[in-house]
Amino acid sequence: MNTTMVVAVTGGIGSGKSTVCDLFAQRHGVPVIDADQVAREVVEPGEPGLAEIVEAFGAEVLDATGRLDRRRLKAIVFADAALRRQLEHILHPRIRARIEAHIAAVTTPYCLLGIPLLAEGGGGQYDRVLVVDCSEDTQRARVRLRDDLTDDEVMAIMRSQASRDARLGIADDVIVNDGSRDDLLERVDALHAAYIELAQSRTPPRTSHP
Repeated sequence: MNTTMVVAVTGGIGSGKSTVCDLFAQRHGVPVIDADQVAREVVEPGEPGLAEIVEAFGAEVLDATGRLDRRRLKAIVFADAALRRQLEHILHPRIRARIEAHIAAVTTPYCLLGIPLLAEGGGGQYDRVLVVDCSEDTQRARVRLRDDLTDDEVMAIMRSQASRDARLGIADDVIVNDGSRDDLLERVDALHAAYIELAQSRTPPRTSHP
């Protein structure tokens, strides 16, 4: 049985989730499993998931190269709850199975599982939740600069996500990422040491969350 401890990492847009995950990986060799990347993997050409999507929604969801046209598929399911549930029925079991396979292959005491929309109901199997947090002003400034969006566009994205309080409400651990890089490195290093200690003292099996 794989007894790797799984730490789910989440946070609002612009909080610095990817930066934090990269630091754990670069400084400490911690494996990072990205749920969004896994969702892309299961619809690559040749994958059964893509074939089932085409069967359900038609070949018009493919682009000229035979890859999934995500924008077109999103437009089809956006306004129809039944179609959205049909898509979720196709994708979610495959995403869960692929994540579980990635976790099963981990040989380190713990790994990170990036789930951007965890507080919004994104499921997964994990033992702890690490929330990367920053002020909403910092979020807006970062996203405007990074994605070249207007303030209204950024605010619309933020309103579509869980509130800051909701994310903090599910946290076991928090990294506040609106200070200096040295502050961030210090927090990452401290949490790594804590996670190693927790992973070595924990009793399997890991907790499973819907």
